[in-house]
Amino acid sequence: MSGNIELLSTTLAAAKAEDRAALIAYLPAGFPTVDGGIEAVKAVIAGGADVVEIGLPHSDPVLDGPVIQTADDIALRGGVRIADVMRTVREAYEATGVPILVMTYWNPIDRYGVERFTAELAEAGGAGCILPDLPVQESALWREHAEKHGLATVFVVAPSSQDARLATITAAGSGFVYAASLMGVTGTRASVGAQAQELVGRTRATTDLPVCVGLGVSNAEQAAEVAGFADGVIVGSAFVKAILDAPDEATSLDAVRSLAGELAQGVRKR
Repeated sequence: MSGNIELLSTTLAAAKAEDRAALIAYLPAGFPTVDGGIEAVKAVIAGGADVVEIGLPHSDPVLDGPVIQTADDIALRGGVRIADVMRTVREAYEATGVPILVMTYWNPIDRYGVERFTAELAEAGGAGCILPDLPVQESALWREHAEKHGLATVFVVAPSSQDARLATITAAGSGFVYAASLMGVTGTRASVGAQAQELVGRTRATTDLPVCVGLGVSNAEQAAEVAGFADGVIVGSAFVKAILDAPDEATSLDAVRSLAGELAQGVRKR
């Protein structure tokens, strides 16, 4: 079975045709439980998310701040496995038809096996992977198998990336480019900052791929700001925090659905 890179591309193109940015939500698999995490993904999609990233919980998530680290720790203590990540992708995709990606550090894939991981992700209906710590110059094996199985390879660029480096990264990627809005880790912030807009502009000069911005967006106003210059707005920590702060699962699902609705309105006000 082939993966859903084409669904990802058409979804992002459809948002652009509506003169808006896409809303991309992030939630870790297995948080607060495997079943609860699947329901949370369905809730953010019901609220208005166009694309979802499923985080593969990791014991040393170098890009992630304390909120997502807490969620990862809960998932790992609950015994989450890669099979649970694949199940989350499969059930979310089958229930909604929305493109679902996995965001993961390289070590779990390397240990699991690249061919096995890509084949299972494609079979589950996945659209691709975001790989924040895989160097482009070491990515040939991954990209070979991802392309064979119809999966996007999304690399992360940062404000520190020089123009020549941006060109190398974007030439190797597919699906979209993940632009980190600032130097640092994930988390909600009071402002997203002007360097994100500059990074998007420099990245666009090297590629026709959509450029989506993450790190720091947590409310409708920030989503609208970023949607003014990016093709997609990525929100993670705000969704995770809404679940952490909720007294029970029903309340958490209402919270993430409502937040997704507010953010979906935000990306339409660019």
